[in-house]
Amino acid sequence: MSDAIAFDTHRFVKHLTEKGFTEEQAEALAVEQINLLNSNLATKTDVEALRQATKADIEALRADLLKWMFGALIAQGGLIVALIKLL
Repeated sequence: MSDAIAFDTHRFVKHLTEKGFTEEQAEALAVEQINLLNSNLATKTDVEALRQATKADIEALRADLLKWMFGALIAQGGLIVALIKLL
């Protein structure tokens, strides 16, 4: 499957010329429209890559969070045992 975005420049130029634009103006607008589409729209591949990157980031954060939670739990248990011995 292609990642290209379908844009009918001929229809675009034809429509603009019918509405009063010169052919030169319409062609210039078509070129700019293609540039905008190609630079600002995400393709399915872009979205999938972002989803995979986000998934990896979430898994890394989850592992770090679990590590800190268990560390804090052990430290809290040790503190409780020490306080009970002092009493």
